[in-house]
Amino acid sequence: MNIPATTFPRTVIIGAGFGGIRLASALANKDMQVVLIDKHNYHTFQPLLYQVSSSGLEPDSIAYPVRKILKNHKNSYFRMAVVSHIDAENNSITTNIGDLNFDYLVIATGTRTNFFGNDDIKNNSMPMKTVPQALDIRSLILQNFEKAAITDDVEAKKAFLNFVVIGAGPTGVELSGAIAELKNNILPREYRDLNPDLMAIHLLEGAPRVLPPMSQYASEKAEEYLKELGVTVHCNTLVKHYDGRTVTTNDEKKFESETVIWAAGVTGTPIDGLNPAALHDQTRRFKVNPFNQIEGYAHIFAIGDMALMTTEAWPKGHPQVAQPAIQQGKNLGKNLLNMTKQKPLKPFQYHDKGTMATVGRNKAVVDLKHFKLAGFFSWFIWMFVHLMALVGFRNRVIVFFNWTYNYINFDKAARLIIRPYKK
Repeated sequence: MNIPATTFPRTVIIGAGFGGIRLASALANKDMQVVLIDKHNYHTFQPLLYQVSSSGLEPDSIAYPVRKILKNHKNSYFRMAVVSHIDAENNSITTNIGDLNFDYLVIATGTRTNFFGNDDIKNNSMPMKTVPQALDIRSLILQNFEKAAITDDVEAKKAFLNFVVIGAGPTGVELSGAIAELKNNILPREYRDLNPDLMAIHLLEGAPRVLPPMSQYASEKAEEYLKELGVTVHCNTLVKHYDGRTVTTNDEKKFESETVIWAAGVTGTPIDGLNPAALHDQTRRFKVNPFNQIEGYAHIFAIGDMALMTTEAWPKGHPQVAQPAIQQGKNLGKNLLNMTKQKPLKPFQYHDKGTMATVGRNKAVVDLKHFKLAGFFSWFIWMFVHLMALVGFRNRVIVFFNWTYNYINFDKAARLIIRPYKK
């Protein structure tokens, strides 16, 4: 790997997500060598992936080079690699570009899409966890618009214009609303040879309401907004099969669709080599103590989506969103420095800053500790929080410009099929 020898302790961080980047920043310019490893050379701001999928933003506005983040961090190094094995006894990892020893190891690999063992859906639907996947969805949506414009077969036209989103968590709700805005604002103006009434957006959710993690008030308002935009919501509905054309549900509903997007669940991305007992069977997250140490290991940690830390307030672990990862990365950075100085460790305490989701223009819901909000002000809060959370001044400027342009012109400017998608 060509990492320089050092007299400082070496901390290896696997994953450049919210937790990994925050931890690397907490250790910047300290008496610690930091090696950050990721299979991509960029950090992805995942909460806005749906806007790339729906042509609202270009991918480079929500991605940021890892090396640029570390450029002023002395003793910090980045390697683009895939880690395949951890040797805890010899304090080393195996990657596709070589082996590396460590003093401390932090697993911050995040999650991947969970299809719950349904191979039909896995093979034929579209996941949305990475920038390439978001670009694939964008291409498929736009390609299907073009195909619908040239076919004379009404049923085929409907299938091209029928969009099914599975999973009504924040991602599914936000994506459904964004696709509905394409129908309401783009189709009538730019696809005048298509009847917008033929386009349908179906949002399927297995729970009794949309946005199950949020309050009842937020769920009701979100569903109201979705219906105003023209999205058909199907709760208590589980998908059984999808063969690439027909979606079949548990209550025998059928949807003819060429575009099915899966946003219904995630699972952890563990790395081989650690004691299987430290891994939770269902979630595939590592069980950690209040200091984020993986069960049975004093020098190997997990943070963010990969850390299952159960507390009285969070018996099923912290939510798999950005804030727990960011806060754990910050706290672990302090603890790693304390360990090198043989100082006491500080247990992690999660400060819940609330939950929010946007449905569309002037439509969003926000759950805060003491009150609930919905409507324009919530939408403004959502935009401000996400804008400020982006990494890099350039990205904030570009996203702000795009949002302003889209708001004034009722437009989505990134409707480009740069890389055609084939199922």
